[in-house]
Amino acid sequence: MDIQFFKYQGAGNDFILIDHRVSPLQNISYERIEQLCDRRFGIGADGLMFLTTHDEYDFEMHYYNADGKPGSMCGNGGRCIVAFAKHLGIIDRDTNFLAVDGPHYAKISEEGNWVDLQMIDIDTINRDGDAFVLNTGSPHYVAQMENLEDYDVFHNGQAIRNNDTYKEKGINVNFVEDKGDYLFVRTFERGVEDETYACGTGVTAVALSMAQHKNLSGHIKTPVKVLGGDLSIEFDYNGKEFTHVFLCGPAEKVFEGQVSI
Repeated sequence: MDIQFFKYQGAGNDFILIDHRVSPLQNISYERIEQLCDRRFGIGADGLMFLTTHDEYDFEMHYYNADGKPGSMCGNGGRCIVAFAKHLGIIDRDTNFLAVDGPHYAKISEEGNWVDLQMIDIDTINRDGDAFVLNTGSPHYVAQMENLEDYDVFHNGQAIRNNDTYKEKGINVNFVEDKGDYLFVRTFERGVEDETYACGTGVTAVALSMAQHKNLSGHIKTPVKVLGGDLSIEFDYNGKEFTHVFLCGPAEKVFEGQVSI
């Protein structure tokens, strides 16, 4: 059967979106999702999402990684599906929707191309040597780095993701360089098994880790640059818990079309 799909991107993190309300798929294999996400033999994306109805929320987000398997929370994917919901007329300027890590609130610009997505509260950041380890809806490893522009993120990130500690469940590996006015972040993502242009839960993990590292407190706004553009993380931190955490950035439709499933 042929179904309509939409391609969205948020700071270079790109996704295939399908309105499951009008194109209900009873059976789609992980292998087929992986094919659709393939950049040479498919549409090409870091992941695929289905938007479905929910009795208690505006909609529900179902996310699959580029390897075809169900994924944990995707922050930029969450921002893109909010823009998609506005495009479909499901929401106007704000929304409450359900994702794999629970409910999320988001607000979107009138033009529909900028989304502020509320992430989960965080009260625990662990350490692995000098690195920070935390879960912002997805598990993340955060390491500080110098000369990050020239760093081999793919091979070093792959090595950490597949080491004895993290190989079984996997982890997303973030490298950060503090540029003073902003944080520069590059991420190796599990499920994609490659460096991506942006990772929403990743830059969130980085911003929180660096706030703890610098002993910051109060209401904090952290500009972040990734390979795909600019993002911003806003949150409140009392020295113990991170609350009112928002991932803010662009979310834009790239194109739409039909594909055989």
